[in-house]
Amino acid sequence: MTIKEIQNEIVEEFGAFSEWMDKYAYLIELGNDLEPFDNQYRVEQNVLDGCQSKVWLHAWMDDGKVYYMGDSDAIIVKGIVALMIRALSGQTPQDIIDSDLSFINEIGLKEHLSPTRSNGLVAMIKQMRLFAIAFRAQQV
Repeated sequence: MTIKEIQNEIVEEFGAFSEWMDKYAYLIELGNDLEPFDNQYRVEQNVLDGCQSKVWLHAWMDDGKVYYMGDSDAIIVKGIVALMIRALSGQTPQDIIDSDLSFINEIGLKEHLSPTRSNGLVAMIKQMRLFAIAFRAQQV
């Protein structure tokens, strides 16, 4: 599935909710469904800078595709981590770098986050792209 197709799915899922409290509840559910974060990766080098809450993000490359795993100590943020992993994990480095991630605005996420959480989301996207850039460089 392409990043665009995944984004379309996410937009459709969030479109089922008219109230933002329901969307927050769905985000929390997504976070709860996130694969458990292996404690061996719960190290300082995997902590994202720029996030108010603690966010861990680990990436690896397998068969030309980048995979992510993440966690947060805040329930809403953990849901955002789950969304971003769903959108970008299992894609090629170039596709991750080129992705527009328009779903964030389409579902209204950015406008419903506090400024610090919004900054954290930007930091998360930046870090995920940096991983992709690093993996692409290894491929050359």
